Amino acid sequence: MRLAELCDLVATHVNPADRPDDLYVGLEHIVSGRFVRQEEGRAADAHSAKHVFQPGDVLYGKLRPYLDKAVLSSDEGLCTTELLVLRPKEGIDPRFVVGVVHTPSFVQHAVAGTSGVQHPRTSWHHISSFELPDFTSREQVKIANLLWKVHDAITTNQATVNEGLALKRAAMQKLFTCGLQGKAQQETSIGPVPESWRVGPLGQFANVISSRMAYTELQKLQQPVGESIVKVLGVKVADMNLPGNEVKLQTTILERMVDKATAEYRCAPPHTIIFPKRGAAIATNKKRISTEWTAFDPNVIGIVAGNELDQDFLFQWFQMFDLRTITDDGPTPQLNKKNLLPLNIPVPPTLLEQREIVTILDTIDRKIELHRKKRAVLDELFKALLHKLMTGEIHVSELGTSMTTHMPQ
Repeated sequence: MRLAELCDLVATHVNPADRPDDLYVGLEHIVSGRFVRQEEGRAADAHSAKHVFQPGDVLYGKLRPYLDKAVLSSDEGLCTTELLVLRPKEGIDPRFVVGVVHTPSFVQHAVAGTSGVQHPRTSWHHISSFELPDFTSREQVKIANLLWKVHDAITTNQATVNEGLALKRAAMQKLFTCGLQGKAQQETSIGPVPESWRVGPLGQFANVISSRMAYTELQKLQQPVGESIVKVLGVKVADMNLPGNEVKLQTTILERMVDKATAEYRCAPPHTIIFPKRGAAIATNKKRISTEWTAFDPNVIGIVAGNELDQDFLFQWFQMFDLRTITDDGPTPQLNKKNLLPLNIPVPPTLLEQREIVTILDTIDRKIELHRKKRAVLDELFKALLHKLMTGEIHVSELGTSMTTHMPQ
């Protein structure tokens, strides 16, 4: 069967000025790979002619189809003309149709029919010819039920992650301004902090470092012979954006065994706080903490706390800090030693108090990471099911009833 046998293209245009209070959906409101939209706008903020959609329509992103943007609408409103409004035919489950247009083979088909270099777009004429197995109506409903059960589990899990992140932000704000006991505060250059805390320049309590061994040099090293060797990770600025734990940097892109004396002299030690140093990467505001000895590329800079400051406490404080506020102005942002050393930071009077604060925040971090790992498992399951069910590689009946009734949350 072809997509055209499941749905029709509906192209009803309207001026948003005539319906300013209507809901508006643009590509920016749709997350790649998801069945439902995450956000919405108002028609009053839109310009030029828009498409009209109704509940049960599938809104499919024809611009850059490799982004895999398509959602099932639960209400009516207006949408950008970069979204094709696909209306399922009578007797066709809309949930099945949105599953079809997210199938990896469909995405490949859509991309193959794009035109335009700067703004590649596919078309209804092309995607309507997409072929899939001739599923019966009953099979379509069963496939939709299973896919949406996994999708809903992913949505629930992501909501839990978001709640954890909100809790972490609130906890950091409270702990770094009031401390553990909520005692009297003092006003400082960085805002209110407990009276017993000091506030001083980062350079007074920590060292800002660059690796003496370049990433490229580490690539060329041969395995040393002997017993006193350690693992060294090569860290490029791109590694800051690797998926997974937002705290630990555990890259496996480049890894070498190095003589320990060489590592101690030429590399950054384990537990170094790592920032992007220049370019667009600074805008991501990423901060990581290493798990092994590391060799940096020139776009990375590190911080190691001194004896009066717990490294994990300093790292947690930096989670609240926007690196962009201290970078050099210019066409290429720069974050250098001279920017970091004068930065005022709060320092509780004892390492014990610092570590107690870290323990609270680490507990929240572990909870968030647990749900991120569950989300990753569900994402892989979702992708596999989309491909195997929609291509007929496996039949929904082969999965049994346990999977359709017991989804991980």
